[in-house]
Amino acid sequence: MYKRILLAYDGSAPGQQALLDCHEIAQWSHAELTLIAVMPLPLTTIGPESGVYSETLRESEKKRYQTILDAGVRRLADAGLSARGEVVIGDAVHEIVRYARAIEADLIVVGHKHLDGWAARWWRGSVSKALIEHAPCSVLVVITH
Repeated sequence: MYKRILLAYDGSAPGQQALLDCHEIAQWSHAELTLIAVMPLPLTTIGPESGVYSETLRESEKKRYQTILDAGVRRLADAGLSARGEVVIGDAVHEIVRYARAIEADLIVVGHKHLDGWAARWWRGSVSKALIEHAPCSVLVVITH
């Protein structure tokens, strides 16, 4: 039985489906829910192969991610579940694994959308695949097409 569920939430269609699945599991198991939104370190592009850190961009992006996260927490609250949320900054896999360890999560839930072309899959990589390799607990990958 799951006691603590961590949902990596980004507001996308796969994220919305993961939220719904997470909601059902949490109701069934009476688990504590935590949502995190992982924001990449914001860089302003200054050339084809370089960028510079921008504090202004960081603050506006953090507000955007917080808005998405708040909507997910509110949606769970409207369904009668208690959840908390936090925006974290960094590499998605590293931050999800770190946070799961910190809260001693029993389950990590992530959404995943199948990419059509091999080039898109190669270029973007798979957070869910890497997460499975590094997670300290079970991982539920909710797939949308």
